[in-house]
Amino acid sequence: MANTMAENGKPRFWLMLGMVAAAAVLRIVPHPPNFAPVAAMALFGGAYFDRKRWAFAVPLAAMLLSDAALELLFGWGFHSGMPAVYGTFALVVCLGLLLRKRKTAPLPVVGAALASSTLFYLTTNFSVWLTSGMYAATPAGLAACYAAAIPFFGPTLAGDLFYTAVMFGALALAERRFPVFATAPRA
Repeated sequence: MANTMAENGKPRFWLMLGMVAAAAVLRIVPHPPNFAPVAAMALFGGAYFDRKRWAFAVPLAAMLLSDAALELLFGWGFHSGMPAVYGTFALVVCLGLLLRKRKTAPLPVVGAALASSTLFYLTTNFSVWLTSGMYAATPAGLAACYAAAIPFFGPTLAGDLFYTAVMFGALALAERRFPVFATAPRA
């Protein structure tokens, strides 16, 4: 318990928490369709929060709170596809965990953002095909579902790349500019 309290008292932890919260708020303000920081929050959480429980809990809580706000404000935050969305979101956190040792190298971060977008596209559209009844339960129906979702993939990919660059870059800049946000060397 003492370690958790000490970690939570660090300015770095609070900065990262604030960054994830700010990204979640960006889901609520007007933005181009599918151009949102969803995958970036999950990648960032997995890559940067020291403890795995925070890596999952912070982005998932931010996602849930922003979905609740979208439901309250617009009536569309909660939907039948949430298990697939949240399951994929947790998998993206796992991609972030794999980035931990390479989170400052641009190529692995870009690769993880691309993988996140692709994973989201594949899993959520598979779920739509499987559960919605909108498409025939055949390989052709699955192909039609994926084809219908192609127009949404580009903005999702652009948003994931943009917000991942912003979040990872902002923390790297804060670490260099303000020593209080830098990680302490491990003993």
